[in-house]
Amino acid sequence: MKLAKTLGELKETMGSVLSTKNEMRKNLLAQIRDGKTRFPGIIGYERTVLPQLENAILSRHDIILLGLRGQAKTRICRQLVNFLDEYIPIIRGSELNENPFSPISARYRRLAQEAGDELEIAWLHRDERYHEKLATPDVSVADLIGDIDPIKAVREKLDLSDEEVLHWGIIPRTNRGLFAINELPDLQPRIQVVLLNILEENDMQIRGFPVRIPLDMMLVFTANPEDYTNRGNIITPLKDRIASQINTHYPGSLEDGKKITQQEAWIDRKIKTTIPELVKDVVEQIAIEARQSEYVDQSSGVSARLAISAYENLISNIERRAALNREDDFFPRMCDLYSVISSVVGKVELVYEGELEGPTILAVNLIGEAMKRTFERHFPQPRKEPTTAEEMPRSENIYEAVTDFFSAGRRVEISDEMPYAEYKKRLDEIAGLKVLAKKLYNTTDERETYLVMEFILEGLHRMNILAKESPDNKFVYSDMIENILRN
Repeated sequence: MKLAKTLGELKETMGSVLSTKNEMRKNLLAQIRDGKTRFPGIIGYERTVLPQLENAILSRHDIILLGLRGQAKTRICRQLVNFLDEYIPIIRGSELNENPFSPISARYRRLAQEAGDELEIAWLHRDERYHEKLATPDVSVADLIGDIDPIKAVREKLDLSDEEVLHWGIIPRTNRGLFAINELPDLQPRIQVVLLNILEENDMQIRGFPVRIPLDMMLVFTANPEDYTNRGNIITPLKDRIASQINTHYPGSLEDGKKITQQEAWIDRKIKTTIPELVKDVVEQIAIEARQSEYVDQSSGVSARLAISAYENLISNIERRAALNREDDFFPRMCDLYSVISSVVGKVELVYEGELEGPTILAVNLIGEAMKRTFERHFPQPRKEPTTAEEMPRSENIYEAVTDFFSAGRRVEISDEMPYAEYKKRLDEIAGLKVLAKKLYNTTDERETYLVMEFILEGLHRMNILAKESPDNKFVYSDMIENILRN
């Protein structure tokens, strides 16, 4: 399609231009009818957040996304540009992206009148129509709206009362587009006030100039509920003028969380590694356990970035072991999961009891609890021994061969740095463990069988049947009673 270069050519091809909100409404309806994916990469919001968001766009509303950290608020904001036309016409040279059919500044109204149909046209791509600003306490009115530019007045020999001495802020420069403010409560109340007219009247005024500049845009805000009390507040008149408030949330299921982690984590390491679903389940379960822990400040939330960075650190530990032992074995072990502690301690805010416990100990406990929950989902529960002579065991103890091995006073040591041959040898020492692993879990190859063997040991430890010590980042399994007596 040939793009018009003058207003006259534009009149022949278009005739008029839609407002930004009407343009987004039109394109969204077309995408819904065509069955297109409107928000690629946004997982778990299909029946909650996204329908509300689409209704807000269809209603031509300004929007606030309210939710805890790591809930894809900024990503959603940036994807809204997909509902804009690919290109729109603007007056060439205009800082405010002015509509050729209705200029808003004195300079370009005058130019349009003088040039007529010969007014030069430029075309603006949708990606250039989105701007965002992180709200910080030092943001000023001039940053957002604009101010008088005395240097411009001197350079162009203009009177300070002339409208053309104004320096436009980031909001008017986003005219005919989308403007997003992240962490809105961090914006000082006196600065929030300047947004009131933009939301309600779609115009703005700079200092004492007797001109009101009409703006055509959609405003989107993000905020964390914690910010309402800890760092700032959204002033009531501004909150009232934001037509749609949409609450985001964390993944509602383990599977949704795993999809997000796999989508976002850096896994293109140019190595042949396969991470079994069992390990992926544990990594995602760590984040879930953190979101339920009484030691973690739940008002701050636990970002999806915890599981993402944990997964990346897990793969890195596998790489490091392979390089250390000069092997091509890029398969995980359960003991690799303790290498993700650094991904946990920086992603959780602790309450007072958690601070007393210590972030590292809490991280180890969260990893252990995640292993326990995963073990309970995939493996049968160990039978509890009868407490009295009259009480009979309820079922066969399928782990008896393993517990009997340790009851004889034996100990098994493994580590995440151990060569694969040594790792196999240590696990093979445990009578009946390999047969049990193959019986309880459908493994695809030998390495996964040994992973399951190790997981059974970890599960029995988490069920308080086996003891485990961790000297120098090694893991030593032994009989629980023998361990208690020895210590």
